[in-house]
Amino acid sequence: MNRLIGSSPPACLLCFVFAVWGTTAAAEPPAQISVPRDAAAEAATYERCMKLARQNPAEARSLAQNWHERGGAHPADHCAAVALFGLKQYKQAATRLDALAQAMITAPAGLRAEVLDQAAQAWGLAGDAARAYAAAGAAVALQPNDPDLLIDRAQAAALLGYFDKAVEDLDHVLQTDSARVDALIYRASANRALDRLDPALADVEKAIAQTPNSAAAVLERGNIRRLKGDSEGARQDWERVGQLAPGSQADMAAKANIEHLQSNGGLEPASSGRRQ
Repeated sequence: MNRLIGSSPPACLLCFVFAVWGTTAAAEPPAQISVPRDAAAEAATYERCMKLARQNPAEARSLAQNWHERGGAHPADHCAAVALFGLKQYKQAATRLDALAQAMITAPAGLRAEVLDQAAQAWGLAGDAARAYAAAGAAVALQPNDPDLLIDRAQAAALLGYFDKAVEDLDHVLQTDSARVDALIYRASANRALDRLDPALADVEKAIAQTPNSAAAVLERGNIRRLKGDSEGARQDWERVGQLAPGSQADMAAKANIEHLQSNGGLEPASSGRRQ
């Protein structure tokens, strides 16, 4: 997915702690607002737990469990889910994130949407494309114009083969920001799957013009060129992917494509499935 769980604790999720525990007097001037000591301590625990979830997810899971038993509530549950994600227990992480989003009925819409989006990521990695699409759709329903959520829903739609729906979401994103490279690459891939090769090539060429060293964009252009009958151009792109991102998923897909091309040239091009 577009935003990986646990890559860094989003600022709004740090605010979650204060939404649960922090209270201030409504009439108090902003300069005098202070965070209660227990809320500050819980915020510190959340930040430490989330950092640990990225570095040592097994230890973070234990910390989150102990914290939950001491009344850690939603922040502890969120850290536990992220720890499970780090342990590659994607189904369990997704189930917890779904449950957390349902429990956060009084949380801001943006915060619930972010948790649902993380659930979608986890369901996707668990191999349950239908649940990934459902969770991503619920996130978009809460924040209809969030470009990252729309991109993530488009990716989930593609997992189900709903390429037209993916294009619709990506159109929405690109209408607002026509230069967004990840959306251009994803739309190119979706249009390729729909055999709309000319608009697919136009998108990926625009992406490469902005980010010439994007392995994902160069891989995709190779895929499209192959389907348009330009085998030599495709081979050159796929070889360049290996120079740009050796050992990556894009590189493995490109190498597989070259092997197919050398053997009989008639197979569908592989795709890395990730943005580099």
